[in-house]
Amino acid sequence: MTSLRAGDQLDHYRIEELVARSGMASIFRATDMRTGRQVAIKVPHPEMEADPVLFERFKREAEIGEKLDHPGVMKVFSDPDRSRVYMVMEWIDGRLLRVILHEQKKLDAERAVRLAIAIADTLDYIHRNGVVHRDLKPENIMVDAEGHIKLIDFGIAGQVGARRLTFAKLSQIAGTPDYISPEQVKGKRGDGRSDIYTLGVMLYEMLTGKTPFMGGNPFAIMNDRLVNNPIPPREANPEISPQLQEVIYRALEREPQNRYSTANEFAWDLEHLDQVGVEDRPELRNWKQRRTPWIKRVLFYAAMALIPVVVFGLLLLVARKG
Repeated sequence: MTSLRAGDQLDHYRIEELVARSGMASIFRATDMRTGRQVAIKVPHPEMEADPVLFERFKREAEIGEKLDHPGVMKVFSDPDRSRVYMVMEWIDGRLLRVILHEQKKLDAERAVRLAIAIADTLDYIHRNGVVHRDLKPENIMVDAEGHIKLIDFGIAGQVGARRLTFAKLSQIAGTPDYISPEQVKGKRGDGRSDIYTLGVMLYEMLTGKTPFMGGNPFAIMNDRLVNNPIPPREANPEISPQLQEVIYRALEREPQNRYSTANEFAWDLEHLDQVGVEDRPELRNWKQRRTPWIKRVLFYAAMALIPVVVFGLLLLVARKG
């Protein structure tokens, strides 16, 4: 763990307090002594720096954060003259969306739609700049007192032109079981439409208080979205309008080509719900039918079990070539 404490100086920054700690890094509130500006400093733990997988994730997050410049993205400040590895980010007075949902269980439709529009607008910006977040979830969205949002944690984000195969990609499925898109479950790289799917999951959760797919373990949750349909949002919360439910279904289409093609289209429908046509969807009628085909289930779990074997084989190959 890092030994930094309140009152310590790290280059041009005075450490004020420790605000968060994870297995990979500690985050401090600090003051830039050159400008007086409050910042957040993320310092990786020594064991993270020694792990090529985790360290690549840290560097990727810094690289993308320095590249993007949008009110909805936490800004990372560039400084090539640091005495050690750390990341300097803008300080945000706000709370994680996860904390808000934990306290309130679900949000009223107006607030949920407003947040979803803001997230979609930000996604449209990062997608147009060649970045796919790939790990959207309430834990990675900050919300301030005025309802403005900030996307954080671009550690497993993908960039156009970046290497397709990395240890970080092999060592964990990109995304989180409750929010990962069907194509990512199948091992595909995913694109902006994967983020759109995840935003659809979060909108469902904000409106109903639960995520759309279930299971007793992460693999079961991921498999559920491949073969079953969620409880219709209006069944879980009758206050949801048919038009808003339709928007959610369009975002949650199992096949990427059937979803919104851009986050901007998603935002437009949310802003113009009165103009959204409602389809007669089979998902509204057969959602109670639960399928768990044993062949698909066995093949799915077998594929998941092979991931560590593939990782080990590639590491061994790299070691021999070195």
